[in-house]
Amino acid sequence: MNSTSVSIRPLSAMSISEIARMIRRNWPKVYFGAVPYLNAMAQMDKVTDSYGCDSGTEIVNYFLANASTWKGDVAREVKKELNKRVKAAR
Repeated sequence: MNSTSVSIRPLSAMSISEIARMIRRNWPKVYFGAVPYLNAMAQMDKVTDSYGCDSGTEIVNYFLANASTWKGDVAREVKKELNKRVKAAR
């Protein structure tokens, strides 16, 4: 491997907290309505975890509902992965 190659973990291998860090790096001005859910996601490992009285799937769904202004390739792939995990948890 040369010094210019970068090893990138696939989204499917990342925890919810790792995805939350990726979102923060890629979405510099997070919509205020998404902030509390992104903060909660930063404390979660899986969508089946709970945060306070809310289930992880509720937290992720609320984040997705408030992330419509986040655009681009990374946003599209992250939202797709989060939706996939929520569906699998049902």
